[in-house]
Amino acid sequence: MCGICGFNWLDPQLVSVMADTMRHRGPDQSGQYVDEGVSLGHRRLSVIDLSEKARQPMSNEDGSLWMVFNGEIYNYPELRQWLVGRGHVFHSKADSEVVLHAYEELGFECLSRLNGMFAFAIWDKGRQTLFLARDRLGEKPLYFSFDGNRFVFASEIKALLKVPAIATEVDELALHYYLGFEFVPAPLTMFKGIEKIPAGHYLVLRKGELRKVRYWDLPKIKTAAGSVNNWIADLRDQLERAVRIRLHSDVPLGVFLSGGIDSSSVVAMMRRITTGPIHTFSLGYQESSFSELPFAKRVSEQFETTHTELTIDPITPDVIERAIWHLDEPMSEFSVLPYYLICQKAREHVTVCLGGEGGDEVFAGYDRFKASKAAQLCEHVPHWLWETIHSAAMLLPDRPQKKGLTNSLKRFVEGSSLPRHGGHMRWQYFLSPRHAAGLYRNGFGDRVISESLQLIEQVAEQCTSPDRLDRELYVELKFVLPENPLMKVDKMSMAHSLEVRAPLLDHELVEYAAQIPSQLKLKGWTTKSIFKNAMTDLLPAQIVRRPKQGYSFPIKHWLRGELGDYMEEVLQESPFIRDNFNRDYIETLISEHRSERHNHNHILWALMNLGLWHTMYFR
Repeated sequence: MCGICGFNWLDPQLVSVMADTMRHRGPDQSGQYVDEGVSLGHRRLSVIDLSEKARQPMSNEDGSLWMVFNGEIYNYPELRQWLVGRGHVFHSKADSEVVLHAYEELGFECLSRLNGMFAFAIWDKGRQTLFLARDRLGEKPLYFSFDGNRFVFASEIKALLKVPAIATEVDELALHYYLGFEFVPAPLTMFKGIEKIPAGHYLVLRKGELRKVRYWDLPKIKTAAGSVNNWIADLRDQLERAVRIRLHSDVPLGVFLSGGIDSSSVVAMMRRITTGPIHTFSLGYQESSFSELPFAKRVSEQFETTHTELTIDPITPDVIERAIWHLDEPMSEFSVLPYYLICQKAREHVTVCLGGEGGDEVFAGYDRFKASKAAQLCEHVPHWLWETIHSAAMLLPDRPQKKGLTNSLKRFVEGSSLPRHGGHMRWQYFLSPRHAAGLYRNGFGDRVISESLQLIEQVAEQCTSPDRLDRELYVELKFVLPENPLMKVDKMSMAHSLEVRAPLLDHELVEYAAQIPSQLKLKGWTTKSIFKNAMTDLLPAQIVRRPKQGYSFPIKHWLRGELGDYMEEVLQESPFIRDNFNRDYIETLISEHRSERHNHNHILWALMNLGLWHTMYFR
């Protein structure tokens, strides 16, 4: 893992400052390359080939190409062998050098040969071309700003903000999307004039013209035949291959073990591949309905791992503020802070961790898929009856546990009240009509909700399958995954100079899983059905059969207790919150939440993150 940056003019001091801003991404080495047409900067976290020969920026044999690279290429041994056969000469054993020579051999088509997570930039001196790319699923971020003349890029926004010409102004559209989805979808960022390169895309800058190209999408989803047993056998082979190629490392390697089926399956496959020690890391809480530590311990015992547990008390304000700084833009998904802390703990022991990210998006693991299916069954309920159910459900008091029948019913009713063009994401959208009407003035909130959820419809229409669940999974992979869970993984792990690899997001596995009939993924009301069947004889029954719990934290309790005063202080003192939202309504939300009349943790936490972020980056 690394931090990369650069721009299309010569300024060695500025590129050095930008790179040093991301020292946490690469504490081991730094470097820069400056020429008349480009300045490139790099911070390196050494994982494969720890020698000076792997230092970046890196050049080819004759110095006509220069590259800065962030990520890992898992099939680099095979690619290297092929390139050597084509006459290429290598100076290091690093996987990054394979990318440089693959470009030299294949040009932009080199991307089709790479299996990995990556963001990189290559300066082609002969063609006076700057080529930047982000991996297929979006595991590694890459930002840029282009005013028609000057072009600048970096792994993190905070590095871009070191460029004096880049103004800091909040993007209003991104703000609206954030309040509903709890993240900013690509290509927007919360900063006007700064964009994300979308997952599966590359940029080409040549002679002042910038071109954006999508180089990967899910292959056309076919109605594939085959027995369930054949699907299961092939799926296990794909998973074992994906784990195996992610075990190569010249530094200590471990795995995050939440106790859910995804991370447990990664551990199970690691044990099939290796008889050596496996270091696992788990995080939990005192509140039993939020903690998965007993399940993680059960898996650890079965596969004889060296297990480390971290039980956290209410998170302190300084941890919250450090995490928000590393995120670059607000993201209020509840697993961000726990992930920050478990990465911190893991880095005390290892430099690389495998994780279970992607299983829910690939195999339909979220409750929102079940909610969408249930909503289909409710379409014929008379409108008057549905309004009665909605009103009654909203009167129910919040229950202290994480889910439960009452809390789940209220969430289902809330999501069902949103426009249908939001699809299954209605149950992952948290700017309710009530909140929108209360926070925004002059009826603007209704427009915000409608326009935000239209994004979901637009993405779903790009899916080649007419099947409802196929389209929902496509939205997860293309819209949600890159800028929410994977952005969290990158930023929170890199905050501690830790690399995280996700076998379940191996693009070959993802492409294979997309062809599995949707009814084998969500079978009845059982999520991840075929994945669970594939792992039945490898994992304890209680792990396979237990419902999804999620890697979140008991923020609703903490905002009523230990963090309650801090919440009020942030929301009262933030000029941005005061100037842009209805103060009286926010006071009502705080009062209702702290008195346990309603659970407003999502919107309150989103506003807190927004206020803290704005103060850090604008004041």
